[in-house]
Amino acid sequence: MIVVTGATGNVGRPLTQALAEAGHRVTAVSRHAAAVPDGVRHLAADLADPAGLEPALTGADALFLLLPGDLHAAGAGPADIIGRAATSGVRRIVLLSTQGVATRPFGTTRIAMRAVEDALRESGLEWAVLRPGGFASNALWWAESIRTRRVVAAPFGDIGVPIIDPADIAEVAAACLLEDRHTGAVYELTGPEVITPRRQAETIAAASGSPVRFHDLTRDEAKAAMARSMPAELAEDTLTILGSPNPAELRVSPDVQRVLGRAPRPFADWAARHVAAFR
Repeated sequence: MIVVTGATGNVGRPLTQALAEAGHRVTAVSRHAAAVPDGVRHLAADLADPAGLEPALTGADALFLLLPGDLHAAGAGPADIIGRAATSGVRRIVLLSTQGVATRPFGTTRIAMRAVEDALRESGLEWAVLRPGGFASNALWWAESIRTRRVVAAPFGDIGVPIIDPADIAEVAAACLLEDRHTGAVYELTGPEVITPRRQAETIAAASGSPVRFHDLTRDEAKAAMARSMPAELAEDTLTILGSPNPAELRVSPDVQRVLGRAPRPFADWAARHVAAFR
């Protein structure tokens, strides 16, 4: 059996679907009750309380571990989940980490995530670590303003990074959960090209068949908006990367191609699949 945490999110949902369609027994874990694919068992649990995961971990062979933003903070203790997984008999864990562990290793949240990576390496379990950059699905932050006003309001309109489609992360995660050859691997996951927020707006406009105007936000305006849905420190980290990406954050990684045997999906592919959100 495979346990997927964050199972209703942008990565967990397609991962759960893919594993179930391939005939694997899956337990989907999320904080709240949710619909899951046929044949998938659901467990409502908060990862802040690792004991609550025990019913899911019992009898499981593998775990996809996606930590919510509040568990990235120093002192949150998410490494306890790894220990409970080991004592429950889990054999393999695939951890969704972040590119920033390598590209900006000294921020508080990245130090905390590196500690989780280290705990996984030292656990005695089989493991793989995924370090994605920015997600294409972050464009859903703009969905309401595009639907109601046909405008994207974002900072750093002409500064881009190679954002990745969460569906590609899910496919790489599935491969790591199922294939022995990925044991001990650390994969940096990016999209196929650097793309700016302004170009993302143009791509959404093309997919939806309606114009979309771009409005530049100041950094402070963007931080205030982001802090409503994520810890302020994580918002600050994100803005620093978006506004001043370093060479490592601009690099297009070969790892999606290496794992899946194909290039990562472009943003236009993601926009076409999610166009209903913007109409």
